[in-house]
Amino acid sequence: MKQLPIRKKSPEGYRPFIVPKALKLINGGISVNNQPETEESLKSASPIKNKVGSIFVPVRDIEKSRDWYCQVLGLNEADCKIISGHLCPLPMEGTGVILDTMPMWGGKEPGGAPSIETPAFMLMTEDLQGSLDYMKSSESNL
Repeated sequence: MKQLPIRKKSPEGYRPFIVPKALKLINGGISVNNQPETEESLKSASPIKNKVGSIFVPVRDIEKSRDWYCQVLGLNEADCKIISGHLCPLPMEGTGVILDTMPMWGGKEPGGAPSIETPAFMLMTEDLQGSLDYMKSSESNL
């Protein structure tokens, strides 16, 4: 019988803002994308894959959040490095989870992107420029 990892106490005073629905789905939820590929879907000209690469979970405190998620998911904190002071990819089976303090990426600039306050996801592609071009050409069709 598989032994469950020993759970540490949460860092003092830390409680997550919310447990994202994305975590609930990853942690034992039902897969919603188990649909067979059809001939129609295989003919698509889109370079964007029908595959989620990672889910970005917005957090307020990257260190405390990393500690809490490591505890919940049974991960070693040493395996969850904080990158650029605001990103922390978690080693997951399947779709990845990235904790992010979601800085204002140009949000204070005219037309800049605001910080994200809900979970977001990333779709996979092997052709980033082709995917951008495809999305720009698709805007007129929506």
